[in-house]
Amino acid sequence: MSRIVIVCGGTGGHLAPGIALAGELEQRGRHCLLLISEKQVDSALIKKYPQLNYKKVPGKAFAGGLRERVESAWSIASSLVYARRLLHTEKPGLVVLFGGFLSVGFGLAAKLMGVPIALHEANCRPGRAVRLIKRLADRIYLPDGLTLPGIPASRIRYLGYPVRRDIKHVLKADAWQKLGLHVPNKFLVVIGGSQGAKALNEWVTRSFPKLAASGITVYCVTGLGKSASSTIRSESDQGESVTATFVPFSDRMGELMSAADLVVSRAGAGAIAEIIRCRAPAILVPYPYAADDHQTANARMHEQHGAGMLIPEEKLDQLLDEVLHLMFNDFLLSQFKANMVRMDQFDSASAIAEDLGSLCLSDREEEADRRLRTA
Repeated sequence: MSRIVIVCGGTGGHLAPGIALAGELEQRGRHCLLLISEKQVDSALIKKYPQLNYKKVPGKAFAGGLRERVESAWSIASSLVYARRLLHTEKPGLVVLFGGFLSVGFGLAAKLMGVPIALHEANCRPGRAVRLIKRLADRIYLPDGLTLPGIPASRIRYLGYPVRRDIKHVLKADAWQKLGLHVPNKFLVVIGGSQGAKALNEWVTRSFPKLAASGITVYCVTGLGKSASSTIRSESDQGESVTATFVPFSDRMGELMSAADLVVSRAGAGAIAEIIRCRAPAILVPYPYAADDHQTANARMHEQHGAGMLIPEEKLDQLLDEVLHLMFNDFLLSQFKANMVRMDQFDSASAIAEDLGSLCLSDREEEADRRLRTA
């Protein structure tokens, strides 16, 4: 079987599903090469998966200003040259693109070299890279309800977001024990996404006295480069010792979200998929400057499924009251969890891996040979 190249770097939301798919394909005997960016978050996340083959490749994210757009265009041109050289060396039977700035150069190179292309869009609004290269793809995987104008329905599959196998729901008490946490009452987890969220980090610091008074322990993943690890302490109204812990990064998100009574999070597609997998009731605060405001669309869809709440960042002053109300509303929290169980009935990584077999160049050649021999 020829190698499958998976282009998935740039953010955790692009890299994590690539890791999940590569793990599934490797279990099926496929050989995969992950192409990730040179960003710090990619390096931190991939360390947990030493069994996977990966390579860091250069590239620059899309940006809005004229100078940044010129630099992005130059980066795409450079990436195309680099991609053609790499694909010529690797000779893959298939290239899988997970969006993001690395996908454009590799999508163009794969098309020029006649290598089949599969494209995955995770968000409820397609990103710029996906819109640019959608017509190059032999297969496009989309979230339910999303369409891409001009793309034949025969090329589209609705197979969801691949979640890594180590991201799974575990019993709360077991999660506390594995993480070494002491939680006297309630536990709130705040996640700013792979890039971190300054607004949420500052909200935790500002709100902790009132959270602590209600007996709420806090664990905040601040984002790489946003702050150093630290802990602040206070007491609840009942005299219990309560802490707020700040860490730049965690590679144990499954256990962390399973441990939470409530999660406050940005609304990237990856974060939401993992929240659903871990049955974590959540208040989603979309990043207001995300491309095409896709995080708001993601959060609205999650809320419409009855699996959580949406609070816009401009209404962050309402977040503390909502957390204090929801944290102790066991009925509503149980409804959120029940709806997430209903939403999580599908193994996306397995389904996509199965579907990719019909696209891979070597598989099609082997099938044609088999038919000739049996004719």
